[in-house]
Parts: sequence; C-alpha cells; structure tokens
Amino acid sequence: MEALLQNRILWLTLAVTMTAQALKVLIELLIEKKLDLRRMGETGGMPSSHSAAVSCLAVSMGLTQGFGSPFFTISAVLAVVVIYDSTGIRQAAGKHAEIINEMSNELADLIEHGYQPQKLKTLLGHTYPQAVAGIALGIVAALIFARQ
Repeated sequence: MEALLQNRILWLTLAVTMTAQALKVLIELLIEKKLDLRRMGETGGMPSSHSAAVSCLAVSMGLTQGFGSPFFTISAVLAVVVIYDSTGIRQAAGKHAEIINEMSNELADLIEHGYQPQKLKTLLGHTYPQAVAGIALGIVAALIFARQ
C-alpha cells in the first residue's frame, strides 16, 4: 500500500486528469457564462482529459525509465490508442447521436402522444484541437513534475 501511495507517476497522471476536467468547467464558465460542475465527470470538451492523462503517463515513463524502455513503449502505444479512439470513434458516435436526436424530435412531432424522445449524449469524443490541448497539458505536467 505504501508503494501505491508513493507512486508519483500515478498521482501526477490522476492530477493532470482532474486538472483537465476542472479546466472544462472553467472554460464553459468563461465562454457560456454558466457553471456546470457536472462537466467534471463528463467526457468530451476542451481540453481532452484522456489525451492529457495518457500523454502525461507516456512522457513520465520516458523521463523516468528511459525512452527506450518497455514501460515507455507500453505507455506510448496506449496513448496512441486512447487518443485515436477519443478523436475518431467516439467523435463519430457523438455526431451520430446528434442526428438521432434530431430524428427523434421529428418523430415526436409526428406522433403527438405516447412517444417521448430520449436525448442521447452527443459530447462523447474530442476534436483534434481538444486532443492536442490535452496532450500539451500532459506533456508539460510530466516535464515539470515527473523528474522531481
């Protein structure tokens, strides 16, 4: 248990993830002028906490274990898979959800009673700028804190 509590890279990665989520709340407050603390637990938005976490993990592993180590290799491959998924597959799923929501509303207009549309979550994935912002956050955090 002591080793887990002293695992600096684990705690740094978790801290970067929470920082990215908190930034989403702050950015929405500044742009949309509304405070929505639920954003702390939601996916999608700027910056990507997924990209921040895996890039922080990979760079931290490279800095502490060496960029030729198997630990860096595993972390880097994981980072590529996660970032690809968040910008590709989940982004497309969010677009599909938007279209289905529109179709559901149109169907509700046609069937005036008995049908209640259920909104699908549309903010599932990340745009490339959101992923890049998350990657930058993760790398900067790793460069500052991983070696200390």
